[in-house]
Amino acid sequence: MPLHDFRSVHLPYCLTRQAGGKYVVLNREYKPIGFKTEDRVDYDKYPVAVKIKGLTAKVVAKVSCKKGANLEKIYLYDDGCIPTKSAKNMQAYLERLEVLAKLRFG
Repeated sequence: MPLHDFRSVHLPYCLTRQAGGKYVVLNREYKPIGFKTEDRVDYDKYPVAVKIKGLTAKVVAKVSCKKGANLEKIYLYDDGCIPTKSAKNMQAYLERLEVLAKLRFG
């Protein structure tokens, strides 16, 4: 997928859990937010992993576009609900972000 727009590079696509329970917030290319590269990124080399308090299965079910409680990889949108494709998709995405935005780092 080309890194051709703001959304694909700078907006959260998913959160992936790392060893120790920390999460890395990734863009559409599975790179940390803001990384515009096709090269493999070793998350451990950058201070991008965070412990998120309150990220329970119940919360994950609210923020996942897949309507599941998979704590390992939490998708905020997918190809069926790309936020920039429609106002409805954007509204749903922003509602998921609103839930995440209220959580604190641990």
